[in-house]
Amino acid sequence: QVQLVESGGGLVQAGGSLRLSCVASGIVYERATMEWYRQIPGKHRVLVAQIRSSGATAYDDSVKGRFTISRDNAKKAAYLEMDNLKPEDTAVYYCSAGGSFGRSWGQGMQVTVSS
Repeated sequence: QVQLVESGGGLVQAGGSLRLSCVASGIVYERATMEWYRQIPGKHRVLVAQIRSSGATAYDDSVKGRFTISRDNAKKAAYLEMDNLKPEDTAVYYCSAGGSFGRSWGQGMQVTVSS
């Protein structure tokens, strides 16, 4: 059974930083594509950042230059370093793992950026 456990969300002032973590179990982690999504109430879930098994990364334009996604295969973990946070980054953030097993999601965590 695939499980993704997220941590690191919370409240931060505009201009501040947060680091989100996601630890996976039940998958061949090094083959998985790891992603971070975010969702605002009433809106669709949006892909924020992606890191493939090769280490290649991709970002939504709204976070380029401010967010950094990384992974540690030994720890089966993915991270999202968020710097220079803005109030519009406020959302529920979800970790996602994709591969031959399909797609799995974490439980989501709130990130609130105050102005």
